Amino acid sequence: MTESMHQAGANNELREAIYRYASERMDMNPAPLDGPKSRAELEALAGSTITESGLGGTRALEIFEQTLAPATISTDHPNFLSFIPAAPTEAATLFDLVVSASSIYGGSWTEGAGAVFAENQVLEFLAKEAGLPDGAGGVFVQGGTLGNLSALVVARDVAERKHGHKTWAIICSSEAHSSIKAVAKVMGVEVVKADAAVTGSLRGQQAKQAVHQAIENGLTPFAIVGTGGTTNFGIIDQLGDLALVAKEFDLWFHVDGAYGLAGMLVEELKPKYAGLELADSFIVDPHKWLFSPFDACALVYREPKLAKTAHIQHGEYLETLNQNDDWNPSDFAFNLTRRVRGLPLWFSLATHGVAAYRSAIKMNLDLTKQIATEIRSRPYLRLVREPELSVVVFEREGWSNADYEKWSKQLLDSQFAFVVPSSHLGKPNTRFAIVNPTTKLEDLVAILDTME
Repeated sequence: MTESMHQAGANNELREAIYRYASERMDMNPAPLDGPKSRAELEALAGSTITESGLGGTRALEIFEQTLAPATISTDHPNFLSFIPAAPTEAATLFDLVVSASSIYGGSWTEGAGAVFAENQVLEFLAKEAGLPDGAGGVFVQGGTLGNLSALVVARDVAERKHGHKTWAIICSSEAHSSIKAVAKVMGVEVVKADAAVTGSLRGQQAKQAVHQAIENGLTPFAIVGTGGTTNFGIIDQLGDLALVAKEFDLWFHVDGAYGLAGMLVEELKPKYAGLELADSFIVDPHKWLFSPFDACALVYREPKLAKTAHIQHGEYLETLNQNDDWNPSDFAFNLTRRVRGLPLWFSLATHGVAAYRSAIKMNLDLTKQIATEIRSRPYLRLVREPELSVVVFEREGWSNADYEKWSKQLLDSQFAFVVPSSHLGKPNTRFAIVNPTTKLEDLVAILDTME
């Protein structure tokens, strides 16, 4: 039994069954939305799956296919419009299988040189699009939270090398992603939020006020975080203003672009990202708006050597890797063991070309404008803010949170769409997050019709 677990070709029947499942899943157009079940329901349907003797691969796959997979929601469905969906290209999904089958360790150049080379080409491409200088680079990490943490650890390390230990603070927008607060908690630093409530876009004056507020409260700011497209509204901070504030107070300038920074690939949007070229670091999640599978976050530094100083790990067994100048991805973030999670994006970009990506993102933007116009035309609906990227937030006049919850449940139960309630300043609303190029205007209009 133990030998057959690792013997090549020991179970060709299972291999073919898994290939069949993967192929059939990718052929679904669209895949079913499906939906969650309770633990009790799943226990009744699946039973105990971890046993001493094992179920056998055929039975385990059957349980997954018939019970477990239908108890999840398909984030690649064109009408999955909540949170930030995922819409990986077929090329990226297929290559994710290749990455798993290849068993590549992505933490060091010695063990993963070819794969790291390909990942680095993607990171260099993103750095160039952002306007950073030659030599900028970084690493693909799990997600935006880990990317923000890794960048801000570097920021604090740089500050402490200059000024010694202080009671540190991060300056960010009142509409910054929740991960900034989580990062601060892990790092043991404070967060001072600058008021962006009027427009959703943090401006220099408010950021400067927050810096002064921090100092008056005995804190020492070490970084300012701009947002390249808020998760809730898709609004971009005034990055150029924030870069000037960072320069004035000698702060690290980090841009959290997990969702929205992909918009920089579209020519008409580039002016909105002015100031990004001055960032010390930024992140963008390919599993959001760059059509890649979960889980990948591109973390890019203006000066990667600063990140290496902060993150490199030392140990007797590691020094053989540390004694040269190889590009070891584990040196640039809070990670050691890592999957080469940037390769699916690399393969899809190499396959389709950047122009196809620009076009797909532009399609989302055009669809956003069209459905926003439709919302404005309906007297019972109101846009909460004008959309800037591909998130449309709107209210149904007279509805309470319970009304939104009931409506949302009916949409999912009908298997037509997944659109959950949201809120702003304590008032309930809902939103379309459009990142799937296969989402159709007629479906969005049909969803609005259900709110009459």
